[in-house]
Amino acid sequence: MMFDRHTYNPVYDYTKLRGRVKEKLGTDGAFAKALGRTANYMTRIFQNKTALDSKDILRACEVLDIEPEDIGLYFFTQKVH
Repeated sequence: MMFDRHTYNPVYDYTKLRGRVKEKLGTDGAFAKALGRTANYMTRIFQNKTALDSKDILRACEVLDIEPEDIGLYFFTQKVH
């Protein structure tokens, strides 16, 4: 499991989420727009510089047709060495 060395926050692997975004919406920009966020905000999420809040996660599930039981796979898979 990897942690950010400055904050000791877990580092998440968003590969599965990004694949779903491409499959359903095509681009990260379209995903950001669907969440009512900026493309810059999504870049920071995918770079593990900030975290999605619970409202964003629930909205993303609606937009991307992610089942509640799959939230962990898409949003909380931690990177490993």
